[in-house]
Amino acid sequence: MNINKNYLNLEQSYLFSTVAKKVVDYCAKNPDKKIIRMGIGDVTLPLCKTVVQAMHKAVDEMGIQETFRGYGPEQGYEFLQNAIKRYYKKRNVELAISEIFISDGAKSDLGNILDLFSTDNVVLVPDPVYPVYVDTNIMAGRKVLFANANSNNGFLPMPDEISQKVDIIYICSPNNPTGAVYNKEQLDAWVKYAQKSNSIILFDAAYESFISDEKLPRSIFEIDGAKDCAIEFCSLSKTAGFTGTRCGYTIVPNELENLNKFWLRRQTTKFNGVPYIIQRGAESVFSEEGQKEIRENIEYYKENAKIISKTLDRCKIWYTGGKHSPYIWLKCPENRTSWEFFDYLLEKIQVVGTPGSGFGKNGEGYFRLTSFNSRENTVEAMQRFESLFGTK
Repeated sequence: MNINKNYLNLEQSYLFSTVAKKVVDYCAKNPDKKIIRMGIGDVTLPLCKTVVQAMHKAVDEMGIQETFRGYGPEQGYEFLQNAIKRYYKKRNVELAISEIFISDGAKSDLGNILDLFSTDNVVLVPDPVYPVYVDTNIMAGRKVLFANANSNNGFLPMPDEISQKVDIIYICSPNNPTGAVYNKEQLDAWVKYAQKSNSIILFDAAYESFISDEKLPRSIFEIDGAKDCAIEFCSLSKTAGFTGTRCGYTIVPNELENLNKFWLRRQTTKFNGVPYIIQRGAESVFSEEGQKEIRENIEYYKENAKIISKTLDRCKIWYTGGKHSPYIWLKCPENRTSWEFFDYLLEKIQVVGTPGSGFGKNGEGYFRLTSFNSRENTVEAMQRFESLFGTK
């Protein structure tokens, strides 16, 4: 038996596993301390009422012979595909049902889509970056290059900075971890580059619902020509609180004929689809009432982000993000490294964030905080934070 030795090239542990272990160890030694977790981007508000009602109705249907559902279509039920199609139509993006594939989340699809590409493709990911982009390609043995995202370019690298040919390009906007958002002109430059170089863009739109400026694109397909060179991934995890419910979708344009056919073939071979009950809940997210309710939840998290941002302003700490994103990306005070700052916050004020170095070389010296928490915890965490770094 031979194993896939590419796994030996991975970091020894996943970033968030290391964070979790450190917190568990600290809690064991300090059981009387209240930990406030602002690290992993998990939602804290419950599913909205419209979603819960839709799921309850679907559960009842599953208990009646006439409405019971067994295996569903691997690419998703048409009722959900049509709901997503109407959602994109509101932003003047025309989609066909055959282009919409329902999944159990963007993370899975971002890894699984690589089945469609040979291992000799060269991959470009921004640095810092969501670790899954890098790790899934290392597992497959691909060459990974990094686009230099930094404070000078607003953590939004552009194609004119690329020095060699690349085949697969990852773009996440709004970005995880930095919260930076590309405008239309910037995305247009990436689309033109991909067309010219015969590259494919894998566009992660998991946080699109946090964009409040109508001038900023929420989909790569708002850019002319993107259907010739891009695949889009989106998730209801952060949009509608589906982190524990699992539902997302991937758009593979018909213009990418082979990739669309290959993805359908891949999904029908390796995936049995998202449960009917979950898809009914997801459908309700796109209803008028569902959109109203999830918008209230998103605004709650965005208000938390404002509380964090204002605290950093008072403490005169540099940061980006938080406006169109649930993440605030700050520069570690007093020239601490990312992990030094993590340990310092945990030890001094029992606040947990995510070390920027876990997102790549350019993340060293930075730190990510998330607004996914209760208002009470967010306020308390920032009071603790200001007690350390506020003006004396």
